[in-house]
Amino acid sequence: MDDGTVVKIYQPQPESFSNNVLKSRWAISVLQPGKTDPVFGTFWSVANVETDRDARRVVIQSAKVPNVKFPGQPDENFINSMKTALETNLPTTAGDLSLDEVLASLDQDLEQQKLSKNLNTNAPRIVYADHPSLLVMIDGQPKLQTNKDWGLDVVVNTPFTIVKAHDNQFYLYGSKHWYTAQEATGPYSQAGNVPSELQQVQSAVDNANSSSPGYTDSAAEAQDNVVSDIVVSTSPAELIQTSGQPAWTPIQGTSLSYAGNSSNDIFQDQSGKYYVLISGRWYTSSALTGGWHYVAANALPGDFAKIPQGSPKDNVLASVAGTDEAREAIMDAQIPQTAKVDRSTATTSVNYDGDPQFAPLQGTDMQYATNTGSSVLQENGVYYSVDNGVWFQAPSPNGPWTVATDRPAQVDQIPPTSPDYNLKYVYVYDVTPDYVYMGYTPGYLNAYIYGPTVVYGTGFYYNPWFNGFYYPRPWSWGFGFGYNPYVGWSLGFGYGFGWFHGGWGMGWHGGWGGWRGGWWGPAAYHPAYAWNRYRSTGFYGPGFARNRNTFINSYHTNIYASRPGVITRDNHNFAQRNFSRPGGTIGTGGRPGAPVNGGRPGATNNVFSDRAGNVYQHNAANNQWQQRSNNSWRPVQGNAQVRQNLNRQQTMRDRGQVRTQNFNQARGASRPSGGGSRPSGGGGSRGGKH
Repeated sequence: MDDGTVVKIYQPQPESFSNNVLKSRWAISVLQPGKTDPVFGTFWSVANVETDRDARRVVIQSAKVPNVKFPGQPDENFINSMKTALETNLPTTAGDLSLDEVLASLDQDLEQQKLSKNLNTNAPRIVYADHPSLLVMIDGQPKLQTNKDWGLDVVVNTPFTIVKAHDNQFYLYGSKHWYTAQEATGPYSQAGNVPSELQQVQSAVDNANSSSPGYTDSAAEAQDNVVSDIVVSTSPAELIQTSGQPAWTPIQGTSLSYAGNSSNDIFQDQSGKYYVLISGRWYTSSALTGGWHYVAANALPGDFAKIPQGSPKDNVLASVAGTDEAREAIMDAQIPQTAKVDRSTATTSVNYDGDPQFAPLQGTDMQYATNTGSSVLQENGVYYSVDNGVWFQAPSPNGPWTVATDRPAQVDQIPPTSPDYNLKYVYVYDVTPDYVYMGYTPGYLNAYIYGPTVVYGTGFYYNPWFNGFYYPRPWSWGFGFGYNPYVGWSLGFGYGFGWFHGGWGMGWHGGWGGWRGGWWGPAAYHPAYAWNRYRSTGFYGPGFARNRNTFINSYHTNIYASRPGVITRDNHNFAQRNFSRPGGTIGTGGRPGAPVNGGRPGATNNVFSDRAGNVYQHNAANNQWQQRSNNSWRPVQGNAQVRQNLNRQQTMRDRGQVRTQNFNQARGASRPSGGGSRPSGGGGSRGGKH
């Protein structure tokens, strides 16, 4: 401070994180001029933050400091001066915080409006195979249209490349292989010599895929030599498979075994009953071949919660009620991706198949547009649309669209039976004359808090629009979605980039190109791919960074990135900052050698505060907690509850730092080398006419 006072702040202890507001308490030390010992205290902050979920960082934009406490310090002028200095300098001093460390340390009650209710838990059709197989999804009965460039009929309501040649045979192309059948729905077998007219199809698919090198994964190359059995489904389904008969591997400390020769999460308990995890939901059966029914995450056998961290199947802990991993997943599902939207430049467009058509939106007085791939609502004569996580409004369904300063009053009432359910997870936080501050939580990308865990998709099937144009709706099943603690939901093994083409508009939906969204979320979003066939280590164990990083190919869930008129932080340029000024310093605490913010992995920051304002530190040399009292550190004695709470906080902080280290190492190892970037997308359409 200006009088030469040196202030150090220590790693925050978050108390709640709602929308874009982070409430925390911080330990603080103040060394006044002429003093040899600092005084320790606690301050509380209410901060507006900006979150980048891709980089897993949180940045304080502005902060209020409602309270500062120093034991035995009655000087109100001193307290008020500290409040002012902290509010002025905290955004710069704190630097960017690790999202994983914030989540691991967070104590908060869930807000009821963030919880998803009445999701569908009925089992889809679950197909078991003991040899290489691939599930090909068609959105209802096959719909054929002529592709003018190819002169061939194509199945438009699928993301797979299925064409009908002039020999009246159907051909499926993916991952450098052709398969053939008499009907679009199969059965398919590997094709020998294919008609020459299909060469242009193969070239178009291969060229479209290779044009985005950043999204080409090694799984596609590995599959070049694998010929799979093709399983076609026109209704929600999932495929689970093992390489030969299941090879059951015991899980230490439990009575469970898992199928070690499977990329799926298949378990067997001591009674012989089977369990499988699909899209975050558990199903059980007495046979792998059928009879599956739902079992709630808090009704699983107790041994699931005992799966050791660091074991090959600890990834499922995020879907087991009561575990630290499930708790962190729930916290993460409430953290928004944020951005500020330029009111003068950001806009959108909406395309309809003919004149706009609307239908009542069940459970509300609103209506929603049915013949478009965009999300369009009508409430009280005003039209609203969400495009890439930004709310727009217009006086008519055709626009002109401007940035909305509020969202429909009834948006929180949208039921999960509606394909527009995910819109309730896009928020408007603040408005200025130039900008609107917005954000979306993972619910917008179809990841929902359901009971004690997080699941993917609502579980409901939504009928697509097809009347010359095909507009798909969000899907929950069919692609082996699995949860990753850093990137969210990833496609299962088998789905390399080379398998998807047609229904996504790559080359067939005139003039679009690139990822346009569709079944798996909003426009311009696609989930991460799974690379390796069989997992050999867990998400959370020490082997994560060495082995598990091959599971991550793409971790982009920030769909604000590169969108015109939307301002977000550079994903790879978070600065470590410290504030200093002549005559004094407000800096970050920690022992010598700690990083600038006092809380990066490897830091020895071990100072904590409690809600009463008392300050503690952990002495690693003797594994003893000490409390600051009368300008000295004294052992905490006699109060077992205090030590227990401090141990819990230390464990949570350590866990957060390990998660941050693992994410940074995995990210560095898995970043695509091809230099590709995801297309930014644009206006609202997510389907097309062939």
